[in-house]
Amino acid sequence: MSVSIDISKLDQMQSAYKAAVDAWIAAIRHEEELASVDHTIAEVDEWENAGFQEEAARNKVKAAKKLYEDALRQEFFNF
Repeated sequence: MSVSIDISKLDQMQSAYKAAVDAWIAAIRHEEELASVDHTIAEVDEWENAGFQEEAARNKVKAAKKLYEDALRQEFFNF
């Protein structure tokens, strides 16, 4: 028996994935900006924190991608 996933749910997952990727790109660019200036101790701390924010954003992308891919596999291959 085939269980079809509502296309609107797939659309939502795809949108969530795209939004997560956009946030990750912004985090990468922010970290890059901080690496491109003369650093004081406070700026080094901010740069380091930006690296943690980038990692958190990357983890959100990976989670959103997994949900979306799993849903697509279920929809098209029933597994």
